[in-house]
Amino acid sequence: MNEMLSSGIELMLIGMGMVYAFLAMLVVAINTMSNLVRRYFPEVPSKFPEQPVVAGNDKAVVAAITAAVLQYRKKHKNG
Repeated sequence: MNEMLSSGIELMLIGMGMVYAFLAMLVVAINTMSNLVRRYFPEVPSKFPEQPVVAGNDKAVVAAITAAVLQYRKKHKNG
């Protein structure tokens, strides 16, 4: 019984070590690829500056939304 338990623990530790080693290699590979991509393909700045989005409430849109909400509430009174 004792020999089987120690064999099981040994197998568990070897398996966990292999998983840890693989994950460490995966982290190193991903970081290396990220650095290579940033070095050889730098982000090109945009030629045009981004325009700020103007959040104006168009009266027609507000009226359409209001009508849709009222119509929905009429159909679903027990809601």
